[in-house]
Amino acid sequence: MDKNTEKGIKGSAADAADTTDSAASAAAATTSTDSDTTAAAAPRRRQARGERRISQLLAAAAGVFCRTGYASASTNAIAREAGVSPGTLYQYFPNKEAIAVELGGQLLQRAHEMHGQAFRPENLQRPLPELLDAVLDPVIAFNCENPAFWALMHGTGVPGIAQEHEELHAGLLARIEAVLRDFCPESSAQELAHISNMILGIFKASLDLILAHEGDERAAYTAELKTVLLRYLEPMITETPAH
Repeated sequence: MDKNTEKGIKGSAADAADTTDSAASAAAATTSTDSDTTAAAAPRRRQARGERRISQLLAAAAGVFCRTGYASASTNAIAREAGVSPGTLYQYFPNKEAIAVELGGQLLQRAHEMHGQAFRPENLQRPLPELLDAVLDPVIAFNCENPAFWALMHGTGVPGIAQEHEELHAGLLARIEAVLRDFCPESSAQELAHISNMILGIFKASLDLILAHEGDERAAYTAELKTVLLRYLEPMITETPAH
């Protein structure tokens, strides 16, 4: 074999080795990328499963709180309602209060948003009968769709959400007073505060009856509430807000 032939053979072998090394490196890089993708996807899957489990437990707790009240509810009853073991529940919540705080916090946030929608500026420019419809209907609907909200906020107090509930209550009173100020500009601040508290008291007492019934009976009690508030407020109205 002459020297040129020998060099050609060696060069081909080197090229083949380089090609093999490149292919191996590419395969390793692909494997590494796949492994990284799989590793990144695993925590996301676990997080999604965890979020679904938390939602499942909160929905179960809402049902238990509505049936028994917060004070009589237990983590065992909530786990049973969710179809899981108590041990599974304790992986996500240490006790009943933690469940109530999480559920109550979510409901309070939604209640704040609902109040904002009910008291939109365009609603507040309506004549009193239409204003009552525009404000009361979404508030009543929210409570009917989320009976756990009433059970948690108006039953035995839950320490972890008491302050947030007081803030919601104060905010609602402030909204009512602001509406009354436009309809009753001659009323003093003290008079407006008394009227606002009375309106909220009438609403809460009526809501007990509304939530206790369904269908036509619920609609009838809702209509009665609006009639009571209309007759209570009409004699005080001295001015209708401009459209």
